[in-house]
Amino acid sequence: QVQLVESGGGLVQTGDSLRLSCVASGRTLTTSAMGWFRQAPGKEREFVAAINWSAGSPRYADSAKGRLIISRDNTKNTVYLQMNSLKPEDTAVYYCAATRHFRFDVPGTADEYAYWGQGTQVTVSS
Repeated sequence: QVQLVESGGGLVQTGDSLRLSCVASGRTLTTSAMGWFRQAPGKEREFVAAINWSAGSPRYADSAKGRLIISRDNTKNTVYLQMNSLKPEDTAVYYCAATRHFRFDVPGTADEYAYWGQGTQVTVSS
């Protein structure tokens, strides 16, 4: 059974930075694509960023480009989301996700991910 555990969320002010981490356990996910999604109160879960197994093809939502950076360390079975210049509209629960099998591409929709973490809250005050 694969488990994904996120950490690094918190309460910050506009313009601050945070780094989220997601550690996978249960089996290695070095060939899986891994992504970050977020869900704000009253809104649908939305794609934020994703990265393929080789970390050579990151993909970002328009809202994340230029401010958020996804990376992974396959030796640690961990994916990161560096969040810079945070805005109040970034407030949400952030979820880590992984595909079940090897993916050469980088999926951008939730239904393409089989494993999910429990989420970590990010709150940005104005």
